[in-house]
Parts: sequence; structure tokens; C-alpha cells
Amino acid sequence: DRPVMATQRSGYGRGKKDFEAANCVRVMLGETADKRDTVAELTCNIDDMTPEALAFAVSRLMEMGALDAYTTAGTMKKGRPGWELTVRCETDQMDETARSNMRETTTNGVRVRICEKYFLTPGSETVQTKWGQMRIKTAEGFGISHAKPEYEDAAASARKAGVPYQYTYEEALFMRKDSVSK
Repeated sequence: DRPVMATQRSGYGRGKKDFEAANCVRVMLGETADKRDTVAELTCNIDDMTPEALAFAVSRLMEMGALDAYTTAGTMKKGRPGWELTVRCETDQMDETARSNMRETTTNGVRVRICEKYFLTPGSETVQTKWGQMRIKTAEGFGISHAKPEYEDAAASARKAGVPYQYTYEEALFMRKDSVSK
């Protein structure tokens, strides 16, 4: 499979011999620092746990190494309201994560899908604002760049200064753009 990349050059060629299929070749030269991985996605339906017990199970699964865990409201058998629990983990942790899921919840079974995951490379920067230093979470790849102030830093600055969260959030982004443009 051709990776997602910024193509710099490409070339085409045709051979002189005749075959049943076309005797052609295409070559592309490009760069990519993009990330792609395989993860396991485990799901189950739950209609017999209290919200508190399910929230505890989700946090336990995260503590045990899940990459992500969340619930989605749904309708279960016999029209009962319930939850679909989705847990993502590294493929080599799939068996242990499935066991932990069945141990921490009331489910009797877990469905597993192996998924390809594209992701941006995470990073972090620090900017100086009028309310102090704030960390900026960054992510880059596939020709895309994201930046977002760290919630805890923006919230702490807002509390300390007695201003709305949005002020400190926007100031951090502004200061990052200012430093990047310089």
C-alpha cells in the first residue's frame, strides 16, 4: 500500500516486452513522518451495571493500560437501555484487556476488531503569557498541524487571575502564533 505522503517527484516507465498485463512501472518519491499503527478495539454491551460501577470499570481499564475506554448509550436486548463499552489497546495486550473487561464489568463476552490507526506525532511547547507560562499540546503529521493549550495550565491561570478560561486559552494560542511567526 502506498503511504500517505507529500510526493516530491514521480516517474513512469514502459517496458519493451509484451505481456498479458501492461508492462509499466510508476515510482513516487516523497517524505512522510506520519504514524500508523494497529490497535485492538474491544466492545461489549452492558445493561445491568449502575452508572457508578461502570464509570469505575472504565477508569480501572484505563489504569491497566488501555489506550482509550468510553461508553455509548444504546438500546439492548428486549428494549432495555444500556451501554456499549469500547476499549482500545495495543494488539499484544488484547487478551489481558479482554479478561480485565470481563472481570471489571458484568459482561459475559467481548467482541474484538483489529483496526488500523493513523495518528499525528504528539509534542509540547511552552509559551509565556501575561498570566504566566502555559504548555501547548501539539500534534503533527500528514501535512497537518494542531496546537491546543493544556487545559490544566489555562484553567489554573484563569483561576489565579480571576478571568474566564477562554481568555487564558486564547492568550496562549495568540502567544504561540506570535512566537511561531517570529
